[in-house]
Amino acid sequence: MIDTNGGVPTKHDLRIGVIGVGGRGGLANYAHKPGRGSYLIAGADVNPKALQEFRERVGQEARVYEDYRQLLAADDIDAVFITSPDYCHEEHAVAALEAGKAIYLEKPMAITIEGCDRILETARRTEGLLYVGHNLRHAPFAVTMKSLIDQGAIGQVKAIWCRHFISYGGEAYFKDWHAQRELSTGLLLQKGAHDIDIIHWLGGGYTQRVHAMGGLTLYGDIKDRRSPDEPPMIRSVPDLWPPTAQTGLNPVIDVEDLSHVQMQLDNGVLASYVQCHYTPDAWRNYTVIGTKGRIENFGDYAGDVVVRLWNSAPDYRSRGDREYPIESDQKNHGGADPNIVDEFVRVVRDGDSASLTPLDARYSVATGCCATQSLREQSQAIDVPGVSEACEAYFEKYCDGERVTA
Repeated sequence: MIDTNGGVPTKHDLRIGVIGVGGRGGLANYAHKPGRGSYLIAGADVNPKALQEFRERVGQEARVYEDYRQLLAADDIDAVFITSPDYCHEEHAVAALEAGKAIYLEKPMAITIEGCDRILETARRTEGLLYVGHNLRHAPFAVTMKSLIDQGAIGQVKAIWCRHFISYGGEAYFKDWHAQRELSTGLLLQKGAHDIDIIHWLGGGYTQRVHAMGGLTLYGDIKDRRSPDEPPMIRSVPDLWPPTAQTGLNPVIDVEDLSHVQMQLDNGVLASYVQCHYTPDAWRNYTVIGTKGRIENFGDYAGDVVVRLWNSAPDYRSRGDREYPIESDQKNHGGADPNIVDEFVRVVRDGDSASLTPLDARYSVATGCCATQSLREQSQAIDVPGVSEACEAYFEKYCDGERVTA
């Protein structure tokens, strides 16, 4: 992960800071390639231990700050990774754009539609470079499915559904801030932003209307909770089964652990998304149906991953008409993480195109927010609000009038 070639930074390297160096902040390590295009020179975090570990990873010469504003005030930082908790994204992104930094903003863009729109308006006003980290667009299985669709293998897309199985939900989402509406809005937004964006990408449109059902169906009944002053004890590999055996859950749990969403895209495509946080397995399964066939992935990031295509005369064929085995790194989200970091560096340093626009990222959040509102308000249908005309026009120009694909 870390550059081990002893490279020496050059004046042509992109100089990068990181806000939120713990947890997902490790993603920025892929940009630490001194002498080969980019390197990390500073990190900010409220956790002193995280800052110490950051310097151990990238070098003791790296500067560290407990106040992110000090990092943004540094004139020698060209770009910033914002990998802080979701509820900090809006504040940190707006401040970084105001400071004139190009930013990599980890998904989701923000935890409210208003927060996303504030970031977009700031980027438009400051003419800053805003890149949102939807790494799933770089996952080999998703790229393969998009390529098949673009080649016309299944004709015109008409329907998409996604089942997301999350075996590690009790560990990753119900032991810390993710479990609280106040800090995450809900897991249809926090966790679902990836899948909603891929549905939009494969379907060629944004969600226009949504309704949903869901509830807190398991973790709310578990009484073993940590006290508010105790840090969460999250195991990297869940080893408790069944999920009802979980211990040390967050003191407050008021987000859903099971959700069903139906979406109508602005081009007429119908889609559905199902998310469950207590399955025995962990992967996401997409089915895309077109006028000439369908495609489906089995496995996503690791193991025996394959995309299957059905596009001949009707009959039962369990393995499809054709299979596309997917080679991917079993770590780092199937190799998507280093790929998206490399793309960000090229976008900032060389002016390359990005694999999605800030509008794409905004509409994944808007859909998740509206779906969450629907399931909490008796499943009423809700129209997803658009952006301002000025913002839409700016980002169309910003992206050469196209939704760029990976």
